[in-house]
Amino acid sequence: MTADRPPAAGPVPPGGGDLPVWLINLPRSAARRAQMEERLAAIDLGYTLFAAVDGLAEEVRLTCDLDEAAFHRNTGRAVLPGDLGCYHSHLGVWRAFLATGAPVALVLEDDVVFHDDFREALVAALAAKDRWDMLNFNRIRAQHPVARGRAGRWSLNAYRGPLTGTGAYLITRDCAARLLPRMLPVTRPLDHELDRSHVHRIRRYGMEPFPSHTDDAGESTITGTGFAQVRNFLKWQRLPAYALR
Repeated sequence: MTADRPPAAGPVPPGGGDLPVWLINLPRSAARRAQMEERLAAIDLGYTLFAAVDGLAEEVRLTCDLDEAAFHRNTGRAVLPGDLGCYHSHLGVWRAFLATGAPVALVLEDDVVFHDDFREALVAALAAKDRWDMLNFNRIRAQHPVARGRAGRWSLNAYRGPLTGTGAYLITRDCAARLLPRMLPVTRPLDHELDRSHVHRIRRYGMEPFPSHTDDAGESTITGTGFAQVRNFLKWQRLPAYALR
């Protein structure tokens, strides 16, 4: 991890203490980093830069913590180096978070677009931190919401369907400590693993209306341009994944 700025000088959790903010970025993705620096400056949010794990460069090492057969069964596709890099990057941030004394951390990927109400939503979420363990500020999918409470003018929703995406979220210290021992070996993408909140017994909610979204302009560092690197198996081979859904 390399520090770009001191941890956030922005909103503070109830009870005092600064909110640590980590921005995950591949060192070779300089354009994304520059864009996020501008976006974070625009909302006056300090952060610490976390050098993402490069799945391409470290694939051999990372596959030591992979159950490839389970990944194939759970997803119906081949494992991508970016899957592993993303997964281990977030675990690395959680470990860095636990090394601090902070009760809550904000984790950001490098393709987040903040809405005008993001900081207001962040303050409201922190004021309601006793109602959630992990709170998403955006999503890839968030299907069939079920209200579980309020944070200011936002709804805290659980979902009967999938809640995927890890672009921007809050996580409590207790949640990170409970999750870390359970996250290896890798058997599915990180957001799919976190979507098993009933297994991990965590309150993972979405804050709606979502105060941010992700936009990689079709150039994903995980799945490639227009999902070009994704290799789905034949339909009959994807039956176990369909059953899980």
